[in-house]
Amino acid sequence: MQRLRAVFEKCGRAKYISHLDLNRCMLRTFRRSKLPIWYTEGFNPHPYYSFPLALSLGFESSCEIIDFNITDDNMTHEEIQNRLNEVMPEGMRIVSISEQVRKITAITKAEYSFSLVSEDSTEIYDAVMELLAEPEILVEKRTKKGVKTIDISGDVEIVSCELTSGSVDMVIRLPAGTQTNYNPMLFIDALKKVSAIPFETAKIRRIGIFCGDGKRFH
Repeated sequence: MQRLRAVFEKCGRAKYISHLDLNRCMLRTFRRSKLPIWYTEGFNPHPYYSFPLALSLGFESSCEIIDFNITDDNMTHEEIQNRLNEVMPEGMRIVSISEQVRKITAITKAEYSFSLVSEDSTEIYDAVMELLAEPEILVEKRTKKGVKTIDISGDVEIVSCELTSGSVDMVIRLPAGTQTNYNPMLFIDALKKVSAIPFETAKIRRIGIFCGDGKRFH
């Protein structure tokens, strides 16, 4: 049996597929591909596959991950990838397939890109710098126990922040994984509180998933 990990894109119209619907979508995809996917054992067998990280509705991604098992040891990764891509829905595409190397618990960070669009992008850029200079960035985060106020100042890693004529284009890295998951909207909502200029957020995309050693998760 092959224990595989696929990286796939979720873009365009597919960004409106919720995590719950994504499970149903992949179930149909595996069935249509007629791949010999491994089924769980027990009273109610079902195809085994899992997603390490849920993606917020409306976000695009170039690095979503799904783990699954194939019972045929002779099938190549290329053949499996092609069979899946032939039946994937619009906006979704398998980028690569490899053996599962690291456990899901190795994930510690996720990287996101987005644009802050405004008629006065210079003011927005200044507001970003002002927010990052604050000793605390207090935001409200929903948890299973209710709404909790947290400080994310030590958890937001700015990878890049570029000023253009109509936007501020940012890449940030945030905690992610089995213990803690921060949505980039936490930072964006905090920015709205300190910005005197209104802005819109566009093109939010998850572009990387990383382990504690800084290497990409695979």
